[in-house]
Amino acid sequence: MLHRITLHLARCSEYPEGSARHGYEIIAPLDQNGLLDPVEWRSRRNHCRVRRFWGSDVDRHGILVHRPGGSGGATWMIDYDPNRSSDDEAGYRLSKHRFIPGEYVSIQDEDDKLHTFQVVTVQEVKLAGTAPGA
Repeated sequence: MLHRITLHLARCSEYPEGSARHGYEIIAPLDQNGLLDPVEWRSRRNHCRVRRFWGSDVDRHGILVHRPGGSGGATWMIDYDPNRSSDDEAGYRLSKHRFIPGEYVSIQDEDDKLHTFQVVTVQEVKLAGTAPGA
């Protein structure tokens, strides 16, 4: 089942209280434990979208991809432009982190800077034209 996950920047030196103005909104499949589900991702990848909001910067829109390689045999990435890889952002061990409110995850931006985010909300997404539980 797809979920809308909202992440806010966690406390860091630049934002000692964290920041709700910096983060991500991710549409992704989660299993019953709140882990990203690569099997369901394969069948719903066209719906797995990401919006990056970063203060006063223009929002960036991309797709969530699951690529071979990396820790555990695969890496979850955010791909903003399928024609180049220099703008991709990698999740740090996202396959091991639970997406439930209060938990933390890390994403490495295109400048190779690792940021930590707190999971703020997780909501089920109902796709138009799908039956409940589909």
